[in-house]
Amino acid sequence: METLSRRDFLKVSSAMSGAAAVSGLTRGALPSALNTSGALPNILIFVFDAMSAANLSLYGYARKTTANLELFAERATVYHQHYSAGNFTTSGTASLLTGLYPWTHRAINQSGLVRRDLVDHNAFRVLGERYHRLAFSENLWPIYLLNQFHQDLEEILSPASFGLMNSMASDQVAAGVASGSRAIGDLLFQDGHAPASLLFGVAERLRLYETVARAPTQDYPSGLPHTETYAVFFKLKEVFDGLIATAESLVRPSAAYLHIWSPHDPYIPTKSFEGMFLNDGWIPEPKPSHRLVDPERHKSRATLDDQRRRYDEYIANLDAEFGRLIDALRTSGVLDTSYVIVTSDHGEQFERGFAGHGSPLLYDPVVRVPLVISAPGQSSRRDVHIPTASVDVVPTLAQLSGGPVPDWCEGQVLPGLGGAEDAERSLFMMEAKLDNPHKPFTQASFAMRRGRYKLIDYMGYPQYRVQHRFEMYDMASDPDELNNIYTETMSAAWSMKEELLARIARADALYVK
Repeated sequence: METLSRRDFLKVSSAMSGAAAVSGLTRGALPSALNTSGALPNILIFVFDAMSAANLSLYGYARKTTANLELFAERATVYHQHYSAGNFTTSGTASLLTGLYPWTHRAINQSGLVRRDLVDHNAFRVLGERYHRLAFSENLWPIYLLNQFHQDLEEILSPASFGLMNSMASDQVAAGVASGSRAIGDLLFQDGHAPASLLFGVAERLRLYETVARAPTQDYPSGLPHTETYAVFFKLKEVFDGLIATAESLVRPSAAYLHIWSPHDPYIPTKSFEGMFLNDGWIPEPKPSHRLVDPERHKSRATLDDQRRRYDEYIANLDAEFGRLIDALRTSGVLDTSYVIVTSDHGEQFERGFAGHGSPLLYDPVVRVPLVISAPGQSSRRDVHIPTASVDVVPTLAQLSGGPVPDWCEGQVLPGLGGAEDAERSLFMMEAKLDNPHKPFTQASFAMRRGRYKLIDYMGYPQYRVQHRFEMYDMASDPDELNNIYTETMSAAWSMKEELLARIARADALYVK
């Protein structure tokens, strides 16, 4: 294993599988040289990409999708109304890792980055050098963020570490820094788009597809699961084999951020789970189409129901592997000496004419995500029903690791883990992927949750004749967000509207010339 100096730029390690994946490039002390006194527990953060709380039986969903997560929850703290600050990977992950809302960190575009002057505001810096800090993401966009935080990480594993084959240029070419790998990847290969280099891109694409065609797929009659943009093909079992080996190899105290692509689209479960909900007789309640859904991406109700079913089957498949992971960590003793955090970067929706998470909409299925936290030695379940937010994770990590909560955090310590319950605090979500991160917002969606109410502001969309088009829902009596009561609750609506607009104006003030 090569050791780099503190000033050396950390690059993504080469593709490998299983336990070997943890031997990526390191900076500073090697894991074997770390403090092994056992004074601090490990912290394991599992992020399941695009996992909506709305589709988990843990939270009352009609289909039994999360039997193993429910068993895990019996010795954990379960947060029932936990919100991501963004509705897609970049902004949602950036808020999870910085404790800042998107309007502050400004990683608001697809594959965007955190503001340069805020790079030291991250979870790994908060945990500090007392921990061996490792990060892995199958999704490449969080890798861009992790490379921004490289000075606070000892290891960043390749997105292809637990995959079967991939189109990652950084795994095939000694590209050096992350920006170099990204540029070469764009030149050679981008799944779903024409490569910048016709000659080399087509050759690379043919090489990958030939390899995929030769791969054994007995367990996957619909083809191998894979990521998008830079294709990494994988089998879910082998991904979890790698996660288990990684977690069991950590020397205490370690902190690991482990971001798994599944259950993100494409929804491809193994044959044991494919079709398991096909004839279950359950039909979700229809919801009206939304004006902001692109007509070219509008889906029929039948298509939405079919995609939802396949998503649910994929979640059930993921849950089975998660159960195997927890069993392995319990057997090895890792579970008893670790905080285990399960969450997601954003959700997924199959309603209002839209499937996925690429729209401007901020309804609960795409922003309410799971959060389940097991403490070392915890023997009973605790349920927290007040709203919480992804920006609360960083201050909570500070609390759990015995450090001070940074004053720059926009979240607060989670109730049940040292924080107080505040049912009336204001939480925020937003989407502005088409806006310039260096200018005031012009076309964006914002949402605010306070108490029982949720306010949504669609700002600057040409589909509306007003600059701000508001919707308001009583989440206690209308959790499906079907009855817009904005004009019926003017006192609460006006108060929330004024607070939300003031927060937007304050965020924009730095960019007004």
